[in-house]
Amino acid sequence: MGNSNNVSIDNIYRLDGRVPVAKAIPFGLQHVFAMFVSNVTPIILIAATAGIEGTEKALLIQAAMLAAGIGTVVQLYPIWKVGSRLPVVMGVSFTFLASLQFVAGTYGYNAMIGAVIVGGCFEGLLGLTYKYWKKLVPPIASACVVTTIGFSLFTVGVQSFGGGYVEDFGAPKYMITAGITLVTCLLVQIFAKGFWRQLNVLFGMLVGYVVAIAMGIVNFSSISATISEAGFVSLPRVLPYMPEFNINAIVAVGIVFLVSATETIGDTTALVNGALKRDITEKEVSGSLACDGFMSAVSGCLGCAPITSFSQNVGLIAMTKVCNRFTILMGALTMILAGLFPPIGAFFCTIPDPVLGGCTIMMFGNILVAGMEMIARCGFSQRNTIIAALSIVVGVGSTLVSGFYSAFPSIVGDVFASNCVAGTFVIAIILNLVLPKNMEEEDHGSAE
Repeated sequence: MGNSNNVSIDNIYRLDGRVPVAKAIPFGLQHVFAMFVSNVTPIILIAATAGIEGTEKALLIQAAMLAAGIGTVVQLYPIWKVGSRLPVVMGVSFTFLASLQFVAGTYGYNAMIGAVIVGGCFEGLLGLTYKYWKKLVPPIASACVVTTIGFSLFTVGVQSFGGGYVEDFGAPKYMITAGITLVTCLLVQIFAKGFWRQLNVLFGMLVGYVVAIAMGIVNFSSISATISEAGFVSLPRVLPYMPEFNINAIVAVGIVFLVSATETIGDTTALVNGALKRDITEKEVSGSLACDGFMSAVSGCLGCAPITSFSQNVGLIAMTKVCNRFTILMGALTMILAGLFPPIGAFFCTIPDPVLGGCTIMMFGNILVAGMEMIARCGFSQRNTIIAALSIVVGVGSTLVSGFYSAFPSIVGDVFASNCVAGTFVIAIILNLVLPKNMEEEDHGSAE
């Protein structure tokens, strides 16, 4: 193994150190492929709710890629105390989808943008003051959140595997494409050597994409449509929608920023535990939350939804062990280029769901395993077992049964009904506060 200060392919397994650019680019592209569709889908759905179509929607997709790329760069190479200096990939968050659709549909898109900017600054300040409230989030709560994130992604992976949200879901052409993609990933991981083994996801996507073309499920029309609407080069627009500051909208979105903060803590903790094999530091959590918040405010200024750490990319790092910041930077720069050159983004949009599902389904499972390992490290004391069992079953179970929150105010349902991470986090925090700290000692005393 060479010195990490030298340019070496071995540095892909180190947080720092230069990797040859030609070797770093494929690893960066893996991360873009893994997150691209998930990054643009929320803003497309929100735009539909707000009645935004045509060129305006294309420009919002461009803003989503630009915001994700800038946010990722800041996470990798912090500005002051904003950024974790970890290989965290940022993207537009599904966590906010239900609340943002509600706000955009009820109060208007401009009010939604105002709420995103205020909420982002709120989470950013939470990050900078993390040391003052960190004891409210014990390790067992973070472990439960990571485990729940893994559970929450199962349906995403399986939905993509079967063709996505299409009428003929599960059709043979989708299952064959996804199956070949998954088998390719596994074969490369099993039989390839060294550097090539860690590119199993990229190889899987390339083979899957060729199969998808042969199956007739790749739509190239979006490329020409994007070029005609947005051109070959398009600079970002600042404040394309003037923010309106509606207190109801700000409260509705601000609550979800708390949920997003817990996901970020869970994602970054899982990344450090799984890839770097150590505990996360206070400075890293603080920086990641500050970046999550303030970069979401920047995203709002670009007319886009909030961004946050992407769990699928955490899973990719956990699977490949490639954690070098410089390699992830190549992916971030690709996202920025996609934001400046709309045809690049349009090409990534042609990757069909079955190809993504075949590549990501195992990565999502790795996140669940990482959460289980974190719970094990916390120990299976009576107190930890109660917190883990109750928070996960209520958090996950309440999202699987429709109407569970029907007796609560609508804002509660907006936050918790479609987000199992939120429920898990709240239950874990409440139990941590109310359960006796010395439950085992009390049991021993009564036994005597």
